Amino acid sequence: MRLDNISKAYGGITVFNALSAELPNGKITRITGSSGCGKTTLLRIISGLEPFSGDISQRPSGKISAVFQEDRLFEELSAIENCLLVAKKPLIDIPAALIRTGLEKSDIRRPVKELSGGMRRRTAVVRALCPDFGMLLLDEPFKGIDRDNAVKTAELIGETAAGKTIIIVSHDMNCPLASDFTLAL
Repeated sequence: MRLDNISKAYGGITVFNALSAELPNGKITRITGSSGCGKTTLLRIISGLEPFSGDISQRPSGKISAVFQEDRLFEELSAIENCLLVAKKPLIDIPAALIRTGLEKSDIRRPVKELSGGMRRRTAVVRALCPDFGMLLLDEPFKGIDRDNAVKTAELIGETAAGKTIIIVSHDMNCPLASDFTLAL
């Protein structure tokens, strides 16, 4: 995927001025940079949620799935029900995927409002893996998840999204999801 002369400003504050880069399709790209440098804004631009000037070409085919900075779950629904909302025919076994990330059988049927932050985050990740997609955008997907469960979750992402374009924003220099390419902002 090519980013050509991407520019974005909020009011009088410039976030990007003619940013150009190539992000390899079918691989994992990690976006790094200091807080406030525009990592989340770039994900929003790539996803089509943020207006910008410039051009994005050679996008991978298929839909975009995402894990945002916020979990954006329906509080009254269970982890399973939240996942079923995004895919009529999930591409993964939802209960098995949730359990694989370290959730207990008893947790996946409880309303997500009763789950811890890390459990909710793992639910958001599994939900993003349910629909058929060509590109997966992950904004700090391991935030609030202990190291062992982050590794389990990263393994699930790697296997489920193998061969698809994955773009991950992570401050963690030891991010459990290994990247093929890094874009430093």
